[in-house]
Amino acid sequence: PRCRGESVIRYGSYRVFQRYLCKDCDRTFNDQTGTIFEHSAVALRKWFLAVYTYIRFNTSLRQLDVEIDVSYKTIYRRVQRFLRALDAPQIHLKGPVEIDEFYVKAGLKGRERDQQSRSRGLSTRGRGTFAEDKPPVFVLADRGSGERYVVPAKTATESRIRLLLADRQQESLTVYTDGFRAYEPLEEDDTFTREYVVHGDGEYVDGDVHVNTCESHASLARRWLSPHRGVS
Repeated sequence: PRCRGESVIRYGSYRVFQRYLCKDCDRTFNDQTGTIFEHSAVALRKWFLAVYTYIRFNTSLRQLDVEIDVSYKTIYRRVQRFLRALDAPQIHLKGPVEIDEFYVKAGLKGRERDQQSRSRGLSTRGRGTFAEDKPPVFVLADRGSGERYVVPAKTATESRIRLLLADRQQESLTVYTDGFRAYEPLEEDDTFTREYVVHGDGEYVDGDVHVNTCESHASLARRWLSPHRGVS
């Protein structure tokens, strides 16, 4: 219910959905209320199929238009609501936590071109930024809760890393990283215990110290992003 009350009874039906009445606020609702499917006349089985194929197989909206027999504009609006619901995940860390980053060649997809194209034979050097069309994407793997978070950022800086690690249950959070210098200031902070491996020295695992979970999750994210050939 809208008021978050607990005094609820069945109150007839709406189309194929059970309707409920909240005795606290005297308002009715059904199983779609408060979801991205609210007020939609399209059957849920079609939306579930659309969401699954869009995420799992990167199916285009034009192809979904044909497969589920729903207009492109309707699918577009609903997919936008779905993506907004996924945006900006709320990070709650229990710890210990692995953190790593990877970089996506974003290009200028969806933006007006204001510079010359980069040579196809060359790639951007060093660690990228959003301004250089190669933004970092952070991956956090919370070993305590089993949660995984994928968060894009404009730059991979100390301030951004501290912001990602800010919401935590423990006063002193154990953080596992690689040898990237942006993580070094965590060692001078009493609220963090940083342990790391240096990939450049051929070191990938040292007991419990590694970022393999993050790297595995990042490979899945790269694979999902690759067919889009840019980020708008």
